[in-house]
Amino acid sequence: MARALYIHWPFCLAKCPYCDFNSHVRDRVDVALWERGLLADMAREAEIASGERLASIFFGGGTPSLMPPALVERLLAEAERLWGFAEGIEITLEGNPSSVEAANYATLAQVGINRVSLGLQALDDETLRFLGRLHDAREGLAALDVAQKHFDRVSFDLIYARPGQSPDMWQAELARALSFGTGHLSLYQLTIEPGTRFATLVREGKFDPLDDDAAADLFELTRAMTEAAGLPAYEISNHARPGEESRHNLTYWRYEDYCGIGPGAHGRRANRATVRHKKPENWLAAIERQSDGIAEARELGVHEQASEAMLMGLRLAEGVDLAAKARRFELREDQLCDPAKLDFYTGQGLAWREGTRVGVTPQGMPLLDALLGELVPADLVEA
Repeated sequence: MARALYIHWPFCLAKCPYCDFNSHVRDRVDVALWERGLLADMAREAEIASGERLASIFFGGGTPSLMPPALVERLLAEAERLWGFAEGIEITLEGNPSSVEAANYATLAQVGINRVSLGLQALDDETLRFLGRLHDAREGLAALDVAQKHFDRVSFDLIYARPGQSPDMWQAELARALSFGTGHLSLYQLTIEPGTRFATLVREGKFDPLDDDAAADLFELTRAMTEAAGLPAYEISNHARPGEESRHNLTYWRYEDYCGIGPGAHGRRANRATVRHKKPENWLAAIERQSDGIAEARELGVHEQASEAMLMGLRLAEGVDLAAKARRFELREDQLCDPAKLDFYTGQGLAWREGTRVGVTPQGMPLLDALLGELVPADLVEA
């Protein structure tokens, strides 16, 4: 059974330096063809993972806010027919902050979208150019204003710990972001991933990443400011007013089942990991051939599931209930979390334990990757 549904719309209207779906830029889309495909993909998932009402639906991907509202309405109606909706279901649309997309918001709200997540990323034009974004600050803030007029729940993201960013600079930017009054913020530190444009620029000496100590200072400042503003961190990079946490993302972090449909969508349900064909044409061909777009459905071993559950759950401020996870995976608690290491890092103020629940403290969160390698036993991770 699954209580969450992810719907991936792969198409974009313009190329983006960081988008994995640039091959999917389209001037025109055959909406009727895609409606048939998405409905077929959804029906197959419901055959396997229905039985519990949906608590969240998330439209993500290329430019989902440019999906025809009539298509969104049709998909929501079918999802409700197949699963049923839990009371107060969260239905999120991921949007790029452009004026073209914002023009769609009023109609999207009317057909059932009740939450929007905007990829602002920064509040000034210079930084947006550095990040390779296609919108400017004025356009992004205008889109935010439109979103707040039409949706009760709005989130946006920012990227900080950028080259040369001082605590005073970030404090001013974050204070401005908090002043807009949204109930949720996703605040990510800039990371340099191998093979990316940023990695190339660093290698060429075009900029120097912020060092770890400076980034840790900005992380601490972020926690203090969001806490004071009533948006405490509930996950390492996500902050919300109580009750406005992203229910869909909590599904991932709590390692609950979810279905994914559409090109490139991933899913986890019935102890299996599913991956849809990424290329739209291949996905459509699979729909015709087998009534779903699945490229791979892999059985997950108990140890792999337990490892994923621990690595995801320890990102959360609420931590992980070891007793519950031990029952779920039929393992001992000490197989999930090394008790000696937990005691040591608790003594260092980097981890905590309350009854059967364990977690990482705010002081430990900047060191999360290293702590995960210590707390989650190596034989569990490697299994």
